[in-house]
Amino acid sequence: MKRFVVMGVSGCGKSVIGAALAEAMGATYIDGDDLHSASNIAKMEAGTPLTDLDRAPWLDQVGQTLNVAPGVAIVGCSALKRIYRDRIRAVAGPSVMFLHLDGSKALIAGRMGKRTGHFMPTTLLDSQFAALEPPAPDECALTVPIGPPPAEVVAFILQHLQTKTI
Repeated sequence: MKRFVVMGVSGCGKSVIGAALAEAMGATYIDGDDLHSASNIAKMEAGTPLTDLDRAPWLDQVGQTLNVAPGVAIVGCSALKRIYRDRIRAVAGPSVMFLHLDGSKALIAGRMGKRTGHFMPTTLLDSQFAALEPPAPDECALTVPIGPPPAEVVAFILQHLQTKTI
């Protein structure tokens, strides 16, 4: 497996875990937030949830980024719905594994309240959870609990990747 998407609602730790995982694997990490259009960022900054139509070009960009990245690549991307993950796979190829960072709304809201300099306001967290469709058993995915410290979360992922066959 050479293509990974660290997924979950805003504030779950995609950037922190994705970057740490990439370092541990000798992989490239790309923050999906950097792939959003200026209009999508402005919309989220204003507190307006993105629509599926807003997300479509972004999801294509995530898939294309994975498709052309050399070596092992990890992208942080919410990928909240199955149709979003299917769209990424359609562009990147079927051998993408989704690492779903899973935590309670209270835990994630607390983390979001402490971060600074991010365009996503805490007020959109409810819409994120409302849209979330956790990966189904037939998807190539691993659900990862985010309660432990980041180093333990990364160790959990690495342990499971060693035993996962695709």
